Amino acid sequence: MAKLIIDPKTCTGCESCIPACPFGALSMKEGIAAVDEKCTFCGACVDVCPVSAITLEKDEKAAGVDTSAYKNVWVFIEHERGKVSHVSYELLGQGRNLANDLGCQLCGMLFGEKVDDFAKDVFAYGAEKIYVTESPLLKEYRTDPYARAAVNLIRKYKPEIVLFGATTQGRDFAGCVATTLETGLTADCTGLDIDPESKLLRQTRPAFGGNIMATILDYPNYRPQMSTVRPKVFPMPSKDESRTGEIIRESLQMTEDEVRTRVLEFVKGAEAVNLVDAEIIVSGGRGMGNPENFKVIRELATLLGAAVGASRAAVDSGWIPYEHQVGQTGRTVRPKIYIACGISGSIQHLAGMKTSDIIVAINKDPEAPIFKVATFGIVGDLFTVVPMLRDELKKRLGR
Repeated sequence: MAKLIIDPKTCTGCESCIPACPFGALSMKEGIAAVDEKCTFCGACVDVCPVSAITLEKDEKAAGVDTSAYKNVWVFIEHERGKVSHVSYELLGQGRNLANDLGCQLCGMLFGEKVDDFAKDVFAYGAEKIYVTESPLLKEYRTDPYARAAVNLIRKYKPEIVLFGATTQGRDFAGCVATTLETGLTADCTGLDIDPESKLLRQTRPAFGGNIMATILDYPNYRPQMSTVRPKVFPMPSKDESRTGEIIRESLQMTEDEVRTRVLEFVKGAEAVNLVDAEIIVSGGRGMGNPENFKVIRELATLLGAAVGASRAAVDSGWIPYEHQVGQTGRTVRPKIYIACGISGSIQHLAGMKTSDIIVAINKDPEAPIFKVATFGIVGDLFTVVPMLRDELKKRLGR
């Protein structure tokens, strides 16, 4: 455990450290700065002390933790505006597999105000326990109270693995929690399993811009093992509303004055491209040749009621905006039908769409890697094949 040391002989009582502490852990006592139990050893006060009276020391003997004290797999249940994020349920499904491999329990971590209705669904999707903290401070997501609640629970109950969705909220939240706990965090994972020999969590994620997939194991002497996981990389588990479990409630010892942010208004923007929830996606790649040629993709997508996707090559070429990009550096998708037009099938793109139920590949190169994952492959010029598909659909739809 780290240790914050304040030298009373050097401290001048200037109070520079007090407003710098994000957790309100510093105060003045008899003209000298003092620290209390709220300190998370972030080091913010060290940087602002003008006379270097504050130091942060790490106990080398305490490096690491007693890993035998840590057990169970936890999933952070993300919710917003009265709705639980689907990635939380997807993680409960994969968390169940991890818990089975480790012979432990699957648990949810749920914060908010009046969240019992959410708890019912968390049990239905496989959790055996739910650790709940309710407070008016947790009604809307804010980093400070959520991180305080999570750190308190994790330090007390010691989960072995904690999983978060790689969403805007999850990425912000998980990073703060991992830093406070001084443990590792692997971001944007697309695969999770348990190493059969070490029993450590194997975390697969893209590296070098998505050109390779790296499998990462955390340092064995630190806990919990933490990951953020992209939506749609794991299937939704089956829902069984007869399932029940244990709810463990803990309070949040925090006041509004300790929170650095306020939610003034919630404004939901209109999402022009909803690839994540689309049941059908028609995507174009380098083979499109230019931005004007995406017209044939859009025509087919309109007839199918589909979203328009693209490969990184098409986006990098400036032919279509980034929000259409499918792949490791774009969106990970799991539609019922994915139609890839002029996409060769780089590892970066395949990792973002290969779990689609049905994959239709159209490419004039019979050796294109996309055909290795395709359910149906059409070797031909997309500018011949796609218009044929479009015209046939128009006939069948009577348009």
